[in-house]
Amino acid sequence: MTRWENDPAYRAVERAFVEGPPLEQAGGPLDVRAVLAGIPPEAKDGFLVETVPWDRFPEGVRVRESLRQLRSGDAAAMSGALATLQGLCANDMRAAVVPAVPFLVRVAADTDAAHRADVVALAGGVARWWNDSLCTRADMLRFRYSGDEWCFEVTGYPGNWSAQAARDAIAADVGLLLPLLDDPDAGIRIATAYALAAASGREQHISNAFHARLVTEHDPAVRAGLVLAVAQLARAHGDAGAVVWSHACWSDALRPPEVRVSAALAWMCLTDVPVPDELHTVLDRFATDVTARVMAPLPWIRAVESADGNGLHRCLRRMLHPDEPDPEGLCDPWG
Repeated sequence: MTRWENDPAYRAVERAFVEGPPLEQAGGPLDVRAVLAGIPPEAKDGFLVETVPWDRFPEGVRVRESLRQLRSGDAAAMSGALATLQGLCANDMRAAVVPAVPFLVRVAADTDAAHRADVVALAGGVARWWNDSLCTRADMLRFRYSGDEWCFEVTGYPGNWSAQAARDAIAADVGLLLPLLDDPDAGIRIATAYALAAASGREQHISNAFHARLVTEHDPAVRAGLVLAVAQLARAHGDAGAVVWSHACWSDALRPPEVRVSAALAWMCLTDVPVPDELHTVLDRFATDVTARVMAPLPWIRAVESADGNGLHRCLRRMLHPDEPDPEGLCDPWG
C-alpha cells in the first residue's frame, strides 16, 4: 500500500507549505478555506461529493469514500467511515476532512441516518485544534490558532487554515444545525451544542438558541453542555456578558448542580481573577462523583479525561490548584 508520504497530494503540500512561503498559497487551490467556500450549495444539499477536489489534500480520496459510506445507510459501514475520519483528525491530518463538514452536517440532519450524534460531534471536533488535553483556565475553552498564530499539521499543511475553514462551514450551516438542539436524542443535542459553539459567525443567533434551549432542557448532561457551549461561543467572539451570566448561574441556589458546576468552569475560563470563596463552596458541595458522571459524556470533558476517567475533577484540580503537578496519565480524547 502506498504510504501517505508518497501521495502526490502530500508532495504538493510539502512543496507549497514546507519549501515555500505558506502565505503565497492564500486563496489558491491548496487553501482549504477557499475550496470549502467554493462548494456550491446544490452540491452540499445533493451530497455531490465528487464535486470537491479531494485529491489536492493528503488522504482526501479516503475522506470522499468515507462520506459515501456514511450515506450508504449501512450502520457498520458508517461506523467504519467515522473511525477513518476520526483517525485522520487524531493523526493531525484534518485538512482533507474539512471539506467533509457540510456533508457531515447533512448526514446528522437526516433523521433516518445512523450514528447521528457521532457525526455531528465529528463536525465540531474538526473545527477544534486539540489542546493536548489542556484544562487550565486559559486553555480549556480557547480556540487555539484561531487568529494570526501559525500551526502545521503533520503533512506540513497549515492547521490554522483547517480549523478556520471548519468553523466557517459550521457558521454557514447554522440553519441546519439549530433544529438539532431540539432532537429527541440527548446525545445529538449535546453534540450539536458542541458543534455550534465552534461557529465563526452568527454567534448572537446561536447564543440565543442555547439560552432558549437551556430554559426547557430536562436532561442534566445536556444542560451542562449548553452552559459550556454558551461560554465557549462567548469567548471566541468576545462577549463579555457571558462572565456576568455564568457568575449568576453558579451562584444561583435554584439552579441544578450540573448547571452550577459547569457555570463555575465557564466563569473560571472566561476570567483570570482569583476564585472567590463562594465558588469554592459551591464546588465543594456540588462537584461530586455523581455530577462528574453526569458531565462525563460532554466532549469538552472527554477531551481532558485522566487515567481514572474523571475529566471534571481533573479540570477542577488544574484550575483551582494550577501550581500543583498534574499526576494523571491522559487518555486519548478520540478514544
